[in-house]
Amino acid sequence: MLSCDGVTLDYGGYRALDDVSLRVAPGELVVMLGANGAGKSSLFLAISGLRRLTSGTIRLGERNLAGEKPSAIVAAGLVQCPEGRKLFPGMSVEKNLRLGAYVHRGDPQPSEAILDEVFGMFPILREKRGDPAGSLSGGQQQMVAIGRALMGRPKVLLLDEPSLGLAPLVVKQMFGVIREINRQGTTVLLAEQNAYAALRIAHRAYVLESGRIAMEGAPDLLLKDEGIRKAYIGA
Repeated sequence: MLSCDGVTLDYGGYRALDDVSLRVAPGELVVMLGANGAGKSSLFLAISGLRRLTSGTIRLGERNLAGEKPSAIVAAGLVQCPEGRKLFPGMSVEKNLRLGAYVHRGDPQPSEAILDEVFGMFPILREKRGDPAGSLSGGQQQMVAIGRALMGRPKVLLLDEPSLGLAPLVVKQMFGVIREINRQGTTVLLAEQNAYAALRIAHRAYVLESGRIAMEGAPDLLLKDEGIRKAYIGA
């Protein structure tokens, strides 16, 4: 479904990604672990077409995404929910959600159906659909960010640090939602620092360190790895 081969990304003289290769199969929920500065967000920006690669290839199915505009990548079925949510705080919840369907603006009926599905997934957003997005709690704003991404009708959903800054109970609820999105058929690549919560819902995992893949494998194997536990779980 999604493949990266030898992806290298430079910012001037700084190498953010160095020969990164990974695979996400259809229907998988794959976790990318890594500390701040490891390159997770840089990889997501490269996949989404927001940063031009120094070298390597990124494919969605058989389609080479190199040089594609971000809007074309979204229309092809690859949608990112960015770190920090990136909402328009003065706009209503509903308008923020509808922005996610902009690339499908010629197809209004399916968008209405997806909006109803988003409200079914996050009932509080239906209640607050007319409220400014900036007036919501952190957890509710993350719901809007995920809902907006779903409005883009993703085949592959990139989630960049969705638990960042959220209370533990909200984190638990958020990961439950992510697992349900995957169960309903959406392929997910999840970048996270919260290793324990992420590995509990993942099919496979990669560890990114200093812009390189340091480890990959099944979640239970990574949870048993002493280095991973010390670095990301604290035990």
